[in-house]
Amino acid sequence: MFINKTKFLQFLMTGCYMTPENYLRSKGVEIGVGCNISACRLSAKEGYLIKIGNYCRIARDTVFFTHGGLYSLRHLYNDPNVDYFGKIEIGDYVSIEEDCKILPGVKIGNNVIVGAGSIVTKSIPDGWMVAGNPCKHVGYTEDWYHKVKEMDLQSKNLNDDEKKRFLLSLPDDRFVQKPLMKPKSSI
Repeated sequence: MFINKTKFLQFLMTGCYMTPENYLRSKGVEIGVGCNISACRLSAKEGYLIKIGNYCRIARDTVFFTHGGLYSLRHLYNDPNVDYFGKIEIGDYVSIEEDCKILPGVKIGNNVIVGAGSIVTKSIPDGWMVAGNPCKHVGYTEDWYHKVKEMDLQSKNLNDDEKKRFLLSLPDDRFVQKPLMKPKSSI
């Protein structure tokens, strides 16, 4: 029996054969136009508390939390009905990279980049780049775009073989190179 690899991976990541975007929509998430959403998940059933703007990228393994942290406290304080919720709102032109966690009550502004593995515990203003656990401001998207533009290789429309040949033909100084880490100052 032949199984479509893409559909099989979608099933493993989302528990269904629909696209990740349609899966989120089926859970009540409001999603704008032109989004690129990979397999991500909701930590609860309240997808209707999440709004994603236009032209957003939500990378794989992102998790949205609309509530949480009360299971043990309900038992400790003998208060079985205590509950709280927070809406999540993501603006337009936002890129949330792999394996991020978005906590209840977070609002992410327009033109924001959230670095891979970030835990978003606070709202983020327009035009910021954030990363880390918990995420912190690391720059501005406009500055980063202009820096990337200086390194632009114009390879976006090449097929895989063309891109491989092109990239392997370039000298090392045409690639992004990160500086060495520096030790913390001693106290």
